[in-house]
Amino acid sequence: MADPSFDVVSKVDRQEVDNALNQAGKELSQRFDFRGTNTTIAWAAENSVALQADTEERLKAALDVFREKLVRRGISMKAIDAGEPQPSGRAYKLSATLVQGIASDKAKEIAKHLRDEGPKGVQAQIQGDQLRVSAKKKDDLQTVIALLKAGDFGIALQFTNYR
Repeated sequence: MADPSFDVVSKVDRQEVDNALNQAGKELSQRFDFRGTNTTIAWAAENSVALQADTEERLKAALDVFREKLVRRGISMKAIDAGEPQPSGRAYKLSATLVQGIASDKAKEIAKHLRDEGPKGVQAQIQGDQLRVSAKKKDDLQTVIALLKAGDFGIALQFTNYR
């Protein structure tokens, strides 16, 4: 029988982000302090959200509203990478990208962390944009999950396919 294992992934539920986006858009259209500021929020591409407002302050406030909605839906702030407000004619624009998958340099950093700090006999293999962790004992995998949750790697981590 194969060793127990699990996958470390960095994925965002697009439906939850869509729900947060719709809630933020509704709040921006109804809130008194956003009236007359032409503040909008919408999907720009597959994994990108575009925000636009008349002033830089209103744009930052709209981003805060969106982030608040994401947190309420259980999405980590590490999963969204927001740029800086850019002036565009009379308005300011901002693009926020959803971080999907683990980059190879981050995967190497996580694997090195597991080798250095993790229990003996734990192996980490990079498989595309995810990391497969296996060990002889399930208790070691529980220790690895706790170790990864305690560490800060700059990305949102989820643990799937625990067997």
